[in-house]
Amino acid sequence: MKVQAIVIGVLLAVVLGVPFVLSAGKTGSSHDDDLRTLIVVTPHVPQIRDEFARGFADWHEREFGERVSIDFRTPGGTSEIRKQLSAMFKESVKKLAAQDNWTIEEGGLLPEGTIPFDVMFGGGSYDHAQLIGGVSVDIKLRETETNSTTLTLEVPISRPMDFGQDELDAMFGENRIGPQELYDPNQYWIGTALSSFGIVYNRDVFAKLKLPEPTAFGDLTRPELWGWIALADPRQSGSITTTFDSILGNEGWEQGWRTLRGMCGNTRYFTNSSTKPPIDVSQGEAAAGLAIDFYGRGQAQVVKDSGGGDRVGYSDPAGSVYVDADPISIINGGPDYELATRFVRYCLSDEAQALWQFDTSLADNPIGSDGEPMGPHWHALRRMPVKRSMYVQHFDQFVDQVDPFEIVSDVKNPGWRTGVQVMMGCFGIDIANECRAAYKALNDAIASGRFSEAELAELDALYYAFPETEIEGELVAFTPETFRTVRNEWRTRQAELEIEYTKFYRANYNELVKRVRERL
Repeated sequence: MKVQAIVIGVLLAVVLGVPFVLSAGKTGSSHDDDLRTLIVVTPHVPQIRDEFARGFADWHEREFGERVSIDFRTPGGTSEIRKQLSAMFKESVKKLAAQDNWTIEEGGLLPEGTIPFDVMFGGGSYDHAQLIGGVSVDIKLRETETNSTTLTLEVPISRPMDFGQDELDAMFGENRIGPQELYDPNQYWIGTALSSFGIVYNRDVFAKLKLPEPTAFGDLTRPELWGWIALADPRQSGSITTTFDSILGNEGWEQGWRTLRGMCGNTRYFTNSSTKPPIDVSQGEAAAGLAIDFYGRGQAQVVKDSGGGDRVGYSDPAGSVYVDADPISIINGGPDYELATRFVRYCLSDEAQALWQFDTSLADNPIGSDGEPMGPHWHALRRMPVKRSMYVQHFDQFVDQVDPFEIVSDVKNPGWRTGVQVMMGCFGIDIANECRAAYKALNDAIASGRFSEAELAELDALYYAFPETEIEGELVAFTPETFRTVRNEWRTRQAELEIEYTKFYRANYNELVKRVRERL
C-alpha cells in the first residue's frame, strides 16, 4: 500500500528522543553536521565507535565519492535501547495513523524519516530478534459519532537488508556457529562480530596461590579460590545469565548446578554490572570471574597498553563455550535507508572485519582493497570477526589466536535462565555470607580427614540440595522434568516462594557449618 503522507511530530522528537539526543555528545568520534550523516544507536564502547566512524568515512568516500559522518547515540545497554525504540515506535505509529488517508506499507514499512535513527549496531542476537516482532499498536477507527472499531497494527522495528544469498554464502558459509545463527535468514539482522562467554583471570594471583591458570568453568570452584571469585548477579546481567545457562546445558543439570553452587561459595562479591569483574580482576581485587570475551580481552589490552604487562588472561573453555553473533539491524523508518545499507556492507567488508581483531601496528598488517594496511588505527578491539573467510585468509594476523568456530559448544542452551535467576538469587546472592561459610566448612571437612564417607555425603547433600515447591497441595522437586511446572508456579507466587527457598538454604548452610565446627 502507498504511503500518502509523511509527518514527523516535533513534540514526539523532543519527548521520546531526549535520551538519545542527550547522549549525542557521549561519542567516541565527533560527527560533522555539514556532511550526510548516519545516525547509529549502539551499546558499543568508545573504542569501537572511534574505529568504525573513521573506517566507514574513508570507505564511503573511496567507494561513492562522498564524504559522510556517523552520529553515535549511546543511551544505555542493548535492552534499554530496545525499550526506548519500542516506546518511540508506538507513539510514531499512533501519530501516523491519526493522519487522513494514511495507510501502512506492505511488510509494516514506515515512511523514511519517521524514526530519527538509521541502524542499531551491537548487542546480542536475542535483542535484535526482538526487534523483528516490533510493536503492536491498537488504533481506534471512528465509523460514526458513537461507534468505533479497533485495528491492531503489527509494526517491525527493523527492516530487511538487500544481500543476495550468494553474497551471504561467500561471507558466512553455513549460517551456523554451534546451535546459533550468524544472521537472520530473512536479513532483519546480520552478525558483524562474535561474542563468547568465558573466564577472565589474574595470572599474578593464580601464581601466588600456586594454581594452574583456569581452562574450565569448574576450575573456579577449587577450594583454594575461596573469597577470590567475582560474579555478576544474573538477575541484573543478561550476559551472565546466558553464561550460567550454557554451563547447565554443557555440564548437565546435576554437575552444572554443582559448578554454579561452587562458584557462589567462592565469591568475593556479586555485582549488578558485568563490566566490573574484569576490572577488579585486572587490579588483583579478584582472582577470576566470568565475562564476555571482549570485556575480558579488552581489559587485558588496557592493562597491557598502560604498562601492566600480561597479568590479565582470558580463557574460552574449549567445547563448552557459548558463542553468539553481535548483530546490526536497520531501523524501520529511519532517515537514510541507502546510507544504512552501505554501512552494513562496510561492516561486512574485510576492511571492517579486520578492525575487530588486527593489531594497531599497521605496517605489519595485510593490505586492503584501498592499497593500505588493514586494521585499527588507535585501539586493538580484541573481538572475533563473524566472517569465516577472515579465519581462512588472515588468522595468522589475529591478536588472539582463537577460532570461535572450533571452540564453540554444539549444545543448545537449555532455557533454564529463569531457574538460574531465582535459585541462584536464593542460594548464592541474597545469603552470600552463609553460602561462603558453608562452602568453606564443606571443603574444610573434606580436607580434614576426620569425617567418614557417609558423613561427608550428608554434608554434601546439605550444601547442594534444592527445596521442594508446594503446588496444589503436593511437594514438587526441582528437576529438569519439573522445571517448567515449578517455573509456572513462580509466575504467581515468586516473592512468596523466594522467601521459603531462602529459609531452606539458610537452615541447611547453618546446619552444615554447625556440624563441621563441632568436629573441627
